[in-house]
Amino acid sequence: MTESIGSQAVGQSYEMLGAALAKTQQKQEAQMTMQLLQSATVAQPAAPIGNLGQNVDIMV
Repeated sequence: MTESIGSQAVGQSYEMLGAALAKTQQKQEAQMTMQLLQSATVAQPAAPIGNLGQNVDIMV
C-alpha cells in the first residue's frame, strides 16, 4: 500500500510539473507574439504629388 501512495504522489508531482511547464510555455509564446505584433509597423503610403496618375482613361 505504501508503494501505491508513493507512486500516486510521484504521479501528481509530475502532473504539477507538467502544468507549470505548460503555463511557462504559454507565457513565453504570448510574449513572443506581442513582440512580433509590436514590431510589425504599418507603412504609411506616400502622399500623391499633384494629380499625376490619379485619372486613368480606359477606352472599351
